[in-house]
Amino acid sequence: MKLIIQIPCYNEEETLPGTLRDLPREVEGFSCVEWLVIDDGSGDRTAEVAREHGVDHVVTVPENRGLANAFLTGLDAGLRLDADVIVNTDADNQYQASCIPALTAPVVAGEADMVVGERPIEAVDDFSRMKKRLQRGGSWVVRKFSSTEVRDAASGFRAFGREAAIRLQVFGKYSYTMETIVQAGWEGLRVSSVPVGVNPATRESRLVKSIPQYIWRSGSTIVRSFALYKPFRFFFLAGLLPFLASVVLVARWLYLQLFTDDVASRVPSLVAATVFLLLTTQIWVVGFLADLLAANRRMTAEIRNQQRREVLSRSGSDG
Repeated sequence: MKLIIQIPCYNEEETLPGTLRDLPREVEGFSCVEWLVIDDGSGDRTAEVAREHGVDHVVTVPENRGLANAFLTGLDAGLRLDADVIVNTDADNQYQASCIPALTAPVVAGEADMVVGERPIEAVDDFSRMKKRLQRGGSWVVRKFSSTEVRDAASGFRAFGREAAIRLQVFGKYSYTMETIVQAGWEGLRVSSVPVGVNPATRESRLVKSIPQYIWRSGSTIVRSFALYKPFRFFFLAGLLPFLASVVLVARWLYLQLFTDDVASRVPSLVAATVFLLLTTQIWVVGFLADLLAANRRMTAEIRNQQRREVLSRSGSDG
């Protein structure tokens, strides 16, 4: 079996050498371990540093397109290199490379399609109290939406089996961490997590520049993923608020009309109730149409996945 360890990079010439020094060349269960660096349009010597430190494969993206795109580029390159398992880690050496055998073991054993490294959030001194709370809250929401048991949804330290790598897609540009968990749960992939260690921070986070930005980006990613992969449930819940408002207004009108002597006009309440009811109907119709589109997208994705399997199979035979 072949293991490929991929590292998405953007201007990482200073931190990359330390990350590479810790990477293993031998991992239990694999006869071959190779390293892959995705240079996401860096303006420094990231690609040259990678080659100087023995990286087997360097994929250069002409311009910076974001972490999510670099991650997907790495998965695609790993599949074309005939990887059986792909491990994704960060270029800032946040995750302890010694945990890679534990991360890949469930995939090798056939127990999981995707494994997420669970950091000891409470013990990480570099995380503020607020960030720790947000990490726990965000992971809880992702678990509910994805029907998985992943307790560290923001962790980028992951192992993917070949089938999972073929099937995963990312529609957002900001990050891939939360969306891929929701998609994996929606796709019926087996997702598990294992405890992993972390190293002291080597630089400031580029994804989390401020708490409000983190809340906005994470929240929008979760909401978009929910609407994308479970549209009917999302729009049904969204339509409940105006529906309940219309019910309350109609109930109020009936009570005042039947049980009081107040002769004031109730037309405004009925008009408002009608507006809310029409809004509810529109939202639920959109949800129904979105669910039909989601079904079509599932069929299209399966055709795409089958085509990818055939292309990868032919390229592997040619190799």
